[in-house]
Amino acid sequence: MGGAEAAEIQAVVIGAGQAGLSGAYHLRRTGFEPERDFVVLDHNPGPGGAWRYRWPSLTYDRVHGMHSLPGMELTDADPARPSSEVITEYFDRYERAFDLRVRRPVKVRAVREGTGGRLLVETSAGIWSTRALINATGTWDRPFWPRYEGQETFLGRQLHTAHYPGPEAFAGQRVVVVGGGASATQHLLEIAPYAADTTWVTRRPPVFREGPFDEEAGRAAVALVEERVRRGLPPRSVVSVTGLPLNDAIRRGLADGVLDRQPMFDRITPEGVEWKDGRRVEADVILWATGFRPAVDHLTALRLREPGGGIRLEGTRAVADPRVHLVGYGPSASTVGANRAGRAAVRDVRRLLAEERVTV
Repeated sequence: MGGAEAAEIQAVVIGAGQAGLSGAYHLRRTGFEPERDFVVLDHNPGPGGAWRYRWPSLTYDRVHGMHSLPGMELTDADPARPSSEVITEYFDRYERAFDLRVRRPVKVRAVREGTGGRLLVETSAGIWSTRALINATGTWDRPFWPRYEGQETFLGRQLHTAHYPGPEAFAGQRVVVVGGGASATQHLLEIAPYAADTTWVTRRPPVFREGPFDEEAGRAAVALVEERVRRGLPPRSVVSVTGLPLNDAIRRGLADGVLDRQPMFDRITPEGVEWKDGRRVEADVILWATGFRPAVDHLTALRLREPGGGIRLEGTRAVADPRVHLVGYGPSASTVGANRAGRAAVRDVRRLLAEERVTV
């Protein structure tokens, strides 16, 4: 599709990660036909969503809580294979099994108000005019880099989790890892045997969770994230409210000093980092394991953000615009949450379209 003329369609799904594929599956299952009634747009060159970019040392057995997509179990995966390979191949099989016809690579530039109550989705492959939008763009494309005094003067290398190459790249180097989440601890435990030295710094003391993370604990954690989204605040990750699981690897890291957490430094110097009390740590690398933010800039023209900085949702529906659903955002950012959100979004989309037909 090319030119300035918009193609009319019932629904557009942006993103083909877990949340987007879940939404597409439920549209298909309830009678929507790909390309005729809905289209799935993905900016990646192939299947896999953000999993395509996970570092090679993150093997499948180290992935926490990966839930199968609806309608097709992920079985017999080799736990020693990189998760990027296992899950990318699974998503590829899934797209083909349900004939979802994902269009890629398609970059969505903006979503704007159209005519007749429709939304215009402007992309690198043309324009779609749609009655409903399921936005499933995740967070991987928006790594969060905090700003600290002197950051631009550092003579070593700075990189984010999004570009983590694996532990061998840090051989013989002095590495400062910033962040209090699961990625930071995984990086530290991997890098320590290779690096000359590691230092772990976090803004808040890490909280380690004893015991199993059962369904009840999961629901409670999701409820806390959900409450922020309902209030129009930027979502926090589910991990940020659950704490870090105290498994055998973490226990070893605590015992041998690899996970000896230091408070956040106050400034960055050309040679490393420094605290107000004058203490310094020299470093060759600063690794920012500081998380991600929702990739929703293409929705700016719809003015969905609340004064608190987030997009207020009721379920998956944007309060400011009932045509827009966000899946994989806030409480549905986990894989099981994304599955449920895809189903809920499609239920609401069907209701919206049915109401439109009645009023026309």
